[in-house]
Amino acid sequence: MSSTWTLEIETAVSCPRLFKASVVDWHNLAPKICSDKIVSAVPVEGTGGVGSIRQFNFAPGGPFPLIKERLDSLDVEKCEAKSTLVEGGGLGTQVECASTHIKVEPKAKGSVVKVTGTYKPLPGVKVAEESEKAKAAFSEVIKGCEAFLVANPDAYN
Repeated sequence: MSSTWTLEIETAVSCPRLFKASVVDWHNLAPKICSDKIVSAVPVEGTGGVGSIRQFNFAPGGPFPLIKERLDSLDVEKCEAKSTLVEGGGLGTQVECASTHIKVEPKAKGSVVKVTGTYKPLPGVKVAEESEKAKAAFSEVIKGCEAFLVANPDAYN
């Protein structure tokens, strides 16, 4: 049985800037602004379009050493993307499969990030606990991007 969680995060940054930083170019930005958690990130296959796979390598002491995600859909104009976990990140140990849908929409003088995670937990895995960990990780990513973009108003324009 699959489980789903949702999360909405309000930011003070415009949709296009936040989407470019937190989704499209996250593999380049993450090691710069989250170096205590993400030590490196590299494209594994493709050039960043649909079907591309990128790998994020995490610092020692984290819940897992790496994740590889495949970009299943990307609409830069609508600030929307879907990806699937293809390796690491608890795949095979905590979840059978996992995917994420991210949509950034305008709101007041900024934007709201809407994230939906869908995964199939392995038997014995505490669903609520895994959902809370995923939400916390996404919140940290978005808030880190927001802080970077506010501090660097010319970035990702």
